[in-house]
Amino acid sequence: MSWLLPILVGLAIALLIRQFWFTLMRVDGTSMEPNLVNNERVLVLRNQKINRGSVIVFNAKGADPSATTNRDYVKRVIGLPGDRISAIDGTLYVNDKKVNQDFIPQSEQAATNAVNNVGNWENLKELGTHMSWSKNASSFTVPNDEYFVLGDHRSVSNDSRYWGYVPKENVVGSVKLSFWNNAKTKSKINTESQRFFAVN
Repeated sequence: MSWLLPILVGLAIALLIRQFWFTLMRVDGTSMEPNLVNNERVLVLRNQKINRGSVIVFNAKGADPSATTNRDYVKRVIGLPGDRISAIDGTLYVNDKKVNQDFIPQSEQAATNAVNNVGNWENLKELGTHMSWSKNASSFTVPNDEYFVLGDHRSVSNDSRYWGYVPKENVVGSVKLSFWNNAKTKSKINTESQRFFAVN
């Protein structure tokens, strides 16, 4: 039975690491392409500071009404609590500053403005009805302890445009890419928050 103790200790350590430090997760779907692809394995760091531009994993139950059971989504944080978000002629602004969206193709940036009759962003449910953003939408402010998130593959992503905000308590952690990814892709996930706003 002496062999059993090291196994139990190892399992306990693994569970502690998974619970408090990091875990591996699989991307399910295409909403983060081209930067994260379907079935890709990613490292998720728990208890990390979340910044604008951070890619996070969160439990969609309680955020997306279609998620009736616990289900993890991967999206990019655009708005932090208290941020004011608006879109003008397809250009995204946070606190009146233009967002640098070089991490996605121009076609996906334009997809945020595919339909021009959405109405007022203050009613986020209305966004889901029209499946897009308005051409010149009024601004809205992200509530306390919540985040506004978008998928990088804007034309297919089911995100905050359609169902609203992500509660802070739903966040599992921040996604980080490791040595098996190329440097360009890693920068668009690991350090994009450092280049969140466009330089005039």
